[in-house]
Amino acid sequence: MRERVLDASVVLKWFARAEPGAAAAARIRAEFEAGDLTCMAASLLFFEILNVAGRGWGWDGVALAETAAAIDDLPFVIIEPPLAAIATWVAAGLTAYDAAYVAVAETTGTPLVTDDATTLRAAPHLTEPLT
Repeated sequence: MRERVLDASVVLKWFARAEPGAAAAARIRAEFEAGDLTCMAASLLFFEILNVAGRGWGWDGVALAETAAAIDDLPFVIIEPPLAAIATWVAAGLTAYDAAYVAVAETTGTPLVTDDATTLRAAPHLTEPLT
């Protein structure tokens, strides 16, 4: 079975299918739901999804509650990376949020799939573009 770390730039497309890259994200989700892919992430992934849905997309309380329930049902492997690893990636120019995903990839030796150009440039040896 394949393993990948996913960041919010990918998983958010599971909830907003009109986003650029949504078809590629849907292929990853289908592989995940079929049991052919193990997905890993830092726990902040779930906070980021709710934050973007509520503050960025303007979803109401009902839609956010449904999204929270859907997130709870995602059997992701949650890895909390060492703060020192996050600090190293922040020093390399990433936000602490993006650095957490890269640190998970680094800690587990699992590629990070991202649609974030800054993350792809900062850690090309640990990342794969969403395609």
